[in-house]
Amino acid sequence: MSGAPGIRIALLSPKGPLYRHDGGIFRKSLRVAPLTLTTLAALVPEDLNATVTLHDEGIETIPPDLDVDLVGITVITGTAPRSYHWADHYRKRGVRVVLGGPHVTLMPEEAAGHADAVVTGYAEETWPQLLRDHVAGRLRPRYDMDPAFSFDRLPEIPFARRDLLRGTRYKTTNTFEATRGCVHDCSFCVVPTAWGRRPYLKPVGHVIDDIRRTGARHLVFYDLNLIANRAYALELFEALAPLRVKWFGLATALLNDRMIDALARSGCKGLLIGFESTSRPALEAMNKTFNHTVDYDDLVDRLHRAGIAINGTFVFGGDADTEDSFAETEDFVMRAGIDLPRFSILTPFPSTPLFRQLDAEGRIATRDWSLYDGQHLVFRPRRIDPDALVRGHHGVWRRVYGRRSIVSRLFRRWDRRASILPVLLAANVGYRHYAHNLERMYTCDGGAAFA
Repeated sequence: MSGAPGIRIALLSPKGPLYRHDGGIFRKSLRVAPLTLTTLAALVPEDLNATVTLHDEGIETIPPDLDVDLVGITVITGTAPRSYHWADHYRKRGVRVVLGGPHVTLMPEEAAGHADAVVTGYAEETWPQLLRDHVAGRLRPRYDMDPAFSFDRLPEIPFARRDLLRGTRYKTTNTFEATRGCVHDCSFCVVPTAWGRRPYLKPVGHVIDDIRRTGARHLVFYDLNLIANRAYALELFEALAPLRVKWFGLATALLNDRMIDALARSGCKGLLIGFESTSRPALEAMNKTFNHTVDYDDLVDRLHRAGIAINGTFVFGGDADTEDSFAETEDFVMRAGIDLPRFSILTPFPSTPLFRQLDAEGRIATRDWSLYDGQHLVFRPRRIDPDALVRGHHGVWRRVYGRRSIVSRLFRRWDRRASILPVLLAANVGYRHYAHNLERMYTCDGGAAFA
């Protein structure tokens, strides 16, 4: 079998809303390698003798004339129209196309109209089976993740095929994953709708082996909430400490002193935290009430004292938001010294509780999925005029990424974060470029849905 011609597979990640122009809105300083394509490549059974190529349209042009047997495309909501374009293109050329990813999991019937097969949920078990079915000539139209799936069921967890990436196009290819999923039920979040409210845990030993085999010293964890299972998180952080790596990841604001100390000892230098809002009513409207228990200013202070920088995310447009929300959020960001703040317009992704609520109320303004990117307004807000919401959102971006604002934020307790100050400066410069080019780089303004 090893000498026989094998299946030729191309795995595609179509460009997202931030990459509508050559070069994209984000500079290389903010572009790290994805894990989806490299994970799918690693899951291809060896006995199929397959040739696999990866094409990330965020960094390169996808060849329109790929000479392959099968194209697999990973789809998020903002890339759905672009993904369907490529799927239809290759099917017309006689190539079989498989669609998977979060949007396909949320909207499988829609995606099925553009594919020979769709895959919902995580693909560790279904993708290898699909490939064997394709080779045997019995490809099914749909492959669904078993609800009982866990990493413990797999005979082996393969390491991501990072060797297949065009590594020079990314800031780093040292991206890793220890867990998937989350335990919370925020109304706007895709995760509980697509995969349920439980974390999927890889063995800590596997994660450590993956890091060691790459020789990575600086790395990024893509996990949506690394502390979803607190006992697992503490075990992972303890295992990371001897590696003496510096890493960045994602977590909720539910960080007590023990967890912060474990994070710092493990080499954590930065966390993305979803603050979302400084308003209690706004958090209640998002079903993110667990943030009520957190004193944001105190949390930021404790993390900074531990040498951990913060990529804080905030969202505007919820039913409790008013025009005062912009100034209140900006005041907190500047007062606390959030190292890398990020702002978005509330987006009701399809099938989520937020989408169902707004749809039932007749407030969904468009189903053009390309606008579902966190920067366009796609529904009718309750307490803010649509144009005022877009202007306020853009204004906050510009002001907090003014030169003086960047210096003011970064040099609060800077001595504790001195080792990563160059990284923070580079990231802020990249976000400044983004903040001051929102109108130019996006193809339409946020009010377009209301024209």
